[in-house]
Formats: sequence, structure tokens, C-alpha cells
Amino acid sequence: MMYGMIHLCNLQEKLTLTDLGILMTAAVCHDLDHPGYNNTYQINARTELAVRYNDISPLENHHCAVAFQILALPECNIFANVDSETFKQIRQAIITLILATDMARHGEILDSFKHKVDNFDFTNEEHVTCLKMVLIKCCDISNEVRPTEVAEPWVDCLLEEYFMQSDREKSEGLPVAPFMDRDKVTKPTAQIGFIKFVLIPMFETVMKLFPQIEEIMVQPLRDSRDHYEELKQIDDAMTEAQKKKTENMSLGGKKK
Repeated sequence: MMYGMIHLCNLQEKLTLTDLGILMTAAVCHDLDHPGYNNTYQINARTELAVRYNDISPLENHHCAVAFQILALPECNIFANVDSETFKQIRQAIITLILATDMARHGEILDSFKHKVDNFDFTNEEHVTCLKMVLIKCCDISNEVRPTEVAEPWVDCLLEEYFMQSDREKSEGLPVAPFMDRDKVTKPTAQIGFIKFVLIPMFETVMKLFPQIEEIMVQPLRDSRDHYEELKQIDDAMTEAQKKKTENMSLGGKKK
């Protein structure tokens, strides 16, 4: 997805080669050694990761640390020929991007980009850093941009991961997020809110800077929203029909 966005937005003409390398490397490394339980669980369960990182983006800090442990191995060091000063800057930039994928910071990062997008300046380092943060965020949660037949199996995997976490939280007496609770969530309800209130607003903001993403990325998101809203209507109708059937059966029982 990152490679696609770089080409679609023609970033090879707007960013440095170093920036492109930072974007690609951060994208590859951004979820390394993910345990399948989110930051909220880590913090509430007081896991080793939460304790190590003082409850501050424990997972993202861990993904970063693992990335640089791998890069420190001579056979894996893709930056071996980079001078130490440049490596410091690359390392800092990759850390910034991976830490930006913590969804707890979503509002803060998107707001910052919204303030810059109308007068965006590719020569302004702060602007470019903010753009790179938004790009990795887009790629990180871009599943619904893909065609339904590609995206949907991943939604099933994601929900299974959520349900495993909420089952564990219940068994450990920890708080459970409603969007992860198998008793409260269906695939359509899980996706509709996320697409409408997180994905579309973020991609539409990026679209102000790169109008060419509308057809290839934003329109599929709108189609996906419509698809899940249709599925929800079908689910609701079936639930309603089942409810009426149950009521009629109980009324029939009373008449006898």
C-alpha cells in the first residue's frame, strides 16, 4: 500500500530518496512481533511491554525496538553504507513514523495535518514529517481501500483477533471495549463506524493534497461503506423478522 501511494501521489518527484526509504522501511517494520493484543490490553493487564514502556504506546515502541535489533545484525543492515549522522536522522524518522501508528494519537496527528494541508509546503520539514506520518497511518489501516474479495477475509481475521482479546479480558476481569465484544459486534457494525468516522475523513484530507487518490482510494472506501450499510439493513431485517416470529410463537402458545 505504501509503494502504491508513493507512485499514485508521485512522491518520488516531491520527496527525497531518503524520505522514500524511510516510508518504505517504516511500513515494513511498523507491526513487527505484534502479540495480537492491543495497547489497552497491555496497559490494563500490566504486561511486560506496558511496564517496560511506562504505558506509552507499548506496542509501537516494541515494533520499533525489534526493527532496530534486526537492522543491527550485519546481514540485515540495509543502512550499512550510510554515514552515522545520516543514520541518526533516518533512525529518528523511522521511530517517528512507527510511533505515529498508535491510534490513540489519531485525532492529534490528523488535526495537525489539517492545519497544514491548505498551505502545504514540500520545502518545510515539519510539513513533510506530518505528511509522512499521515501516509503511514493511511497505509496501516487501508484494508477497506482494497477490493471486497481481498479486504473481507482480513476483516474476519481482525474480528477474530478482537474477540480473542475481549474473551481474555472478560476472563481476567479487565474492561472490554464494545467494538471488540463478540456479543455486541457484527462485521457490518464494526466496519461502518470505522470507515465513516476514521478512514473516509483521513483519506479525504489527503485527497486535498493529492486529488488523484479519489478514484482509486476514496471511492472504494465510500463503496465499502455502502456495502456494509446494505449488509446491516439485511441483518436488521432478519433480526426484526426473527423477533416477530418469536413473539407470534409465544402469543400462539398463550392462546392455546
